Amino acid sequence: MASPITTALRQSRFLNIASTSQARHLATASTPTPPPPSSTQPPTHYRITLKRSAIGLGHAKQGTLVALGLHRRFQTVFHPHRPDIAGKILRVKELVEVQNVPEEAVRTKEEMTRERRATRGFKVIGRRMGVYP
Repeated sequence: MASPITTALRQSRFLNIASTSQARHLATASTPTPPPPSSTQPPTHYRITLKRSAIGLGHAKQGTLVALGLHRRFQTVFHPHRPDIAGKILRVKELVEVQNVPEEAVRTKEEMTRERRATRGFKVIGRRMGVYP
């Protein structure tokens, strides 16, 4: 017959194992990801950003990146949802980051450059000859 001390020890070990197992399950349980920001329009374009370089890869993968319009790391391009574009993305999926965006989020190269550009740092409030802008 087991002594009350060993019985209590076994029970506390069991409780410790059970609580650890439950905590581990809760820690690894998949949490629902928040929905993307709601927009009025459905996604119609891919926003493709080159995250890894294609140096050392075959000519086929490098050619696919050129066909997508990606030449430098962290360069971003927009393409409409089409099967041929989806196939090109699948060929280089390890190198790029892809997001689905609505048409209102599509930017041209000039617009993206203008958004990144710093402000002038000054504001013209008048001219020397009294002519105001």
